[in-house]
Amino acid sequence: MNCEVCQLEELKVEHFEIREVLRCILHTIVFHRALGLLRPKDVDLELFEITYVQCGDVELEKKIDEKIDHFISWVEKHPNKKSQLCLSFYEVKSKQPSWFTNKTERLYWEQWYANLNVTQHPKHHSSKTHHTKVVVDPGESATEERSSRRAMVEASLREVLFQIIKFVNEKKDHLPPISEGVIYFPYETTIPSSSYSAFGMDMIKRMLHSGHPTMLS
Repeated sequence: MNCEVCQLEELKVEHFEIREVLRCILHTIVFHRALGLLRPKDVDLELFEITYVQCGDVELEKKIDEKIDHFISWVEKHPNKKSQLCLSFYEVKSKQPSWFTNKTERLYWEQWYANLNVTQHPKHHSSKTHHTKVVVDPGESATEERSSRRAMVEASLREVLFQIIKFVNEKKDHLPPISEGVIYFPYETTIPSSSYSAFGMDMIKRMLHSGHPTMLS
């Protein structure tokens, strides 16, 4: 099966922005790949002047929030590193059981990679001269700096949303047959290793045993 891959543009965000940014991205992807009857819900971001659409499913919202919690925990354990979250859609196929495989396997047909560069906001420090102590005023200049940075993040996030919409509109031939009564395609969320490290080797070992990447659930 052909698996289409979309590498979303990297977003440079601060730690407190991760949750809103990922909610916006993940819900937008799932909404555009949802099936059946939905009750779409507009959601306004608190940090940015952006509105996105959720499917209106409480359980789906809960699952996405849980996966974001896992991602944030991973980021906290790996500070100052570029982080990646992969949302994969798949089909479940039955197969002949054997001693090293399960009775079913997952055939991935689409993968989305959200790329975040989580940074720490620089702290303002005091500077001293020989006779006086000069305190750097974090007021107006700092406010302008953060406002400018926030506008840049907002513009970048908008570009990512446009990238998602463009991809779903152009890439349709690889979509699997739609089963009657199904509202959502099966999906999972994983944290791929940013380099060929011990974490990556651990994931490979788990894939050999389970037949699919470790799920964040």
